[in-house]
Amino acid sequence: MALVRERRQSKLGLRLPEITDRRPRFPLPLPPTINQQVTKSSISTTEAEYETVKVLGHGNGGTVYKVVHKKTSNVFALKVVHADSDPMMRRQIFREMEILRRTDSPYVVKCHEIFEKPDGDIAILMEYMDFGTLESLLKTTGTLSEATLADVARQVLNGLNYLHAHKIIHRDIKPANLLVNKNMQVKIADFGVSKIMCRTLDACNSYVGTCAYMSPERFDPDSHGSNYNGYSGDIWSLGLTMLELYLGHFPFLPAGQKPDWATLMCAICFGEPPSLPQGVSDEFRSFIECCLQKDSTKRWTASQLLSHPFCR
Repeated sequence: MALVRERRQSKLGLRLPEITDRRPRFPLPLPPTINQQVTKSSISTTEAEYETVKVLGHGNGGTVYKVVHKKTSNVFALKVVHADSDPMMRRQIFREMEILRRTDSPYVVKCHEIFEKPDGDIAILMEYMDFGTLESLLKTTGTLSEATLADVARQVLNGLNYLHAHKIIHRDIKPANLLVNKNMQVKIADFGVSKIMCRTLDACNSYVGTCAYMSPERFDPDSHGSNYNGYSGDIWSLGLTMLELYLGHFPFLPAGQKPDWATLMCAICFGEPPSLPQGVSDEFRSFIECCLQKDSTKRWTASQLLSHPFCR
């Protein structure tokens, strides 16, 4: 037996890599396309072409800047993830890079370029949405009307329909991850916890995303179906997002109350789905009910919701 092992090893000539704290335990992103390749000699030139205007936000081990291309005066958003970020954040940025390279939709934020800086930071140059997020819009201008929400829902559903058709599940749909510009164009962003499915109906039950917008089956798989598909989880999150933009606060909690994990789990898993106040249209009420079915198999798909009277 010892002789057989030696001969097999000599033919293969392969050795499994050792798993260490210094070796990444996540898959590397897809190779860049030709127009995305950046050599070390051109990295400093690329950075020098842009002037930083201001910081748009911090979080998840990185910073987002508003930058201007010096020659053309075109404005972009530059997302920089620092080299010393923890492995989880690095894994998320590699996942986001892979998805951004795959997507090409007017309802998904556009990525123009990805490059690694000399200090190890990773930079993603994206289109700039001048009104920020729907979360910031809610804080500055107040709640949205049904007519505006119908337009928002239609755009987000077009984005989700595109992503789901390409076997991509976002897993973190919420007002903070939906970008908007002055023309009220809405685009899906932040794919750090998204998943590319190998097959359309693969299981997608990892506990990721913002817990407030998680569907009941994500909190309690045993009670709400352990073999659910993740696409319906995006629809649940969309329903809560639409309700929050209409009510002005997170639907499962009274206005001003800060959510905690235990309260959210009890409300989402054991409570009734949040209801709309009197005075809303039957179409909007029906749309929310189609999104917030606790049984994930009864939720409408993005394609079905696009034909709902509220969106039409």
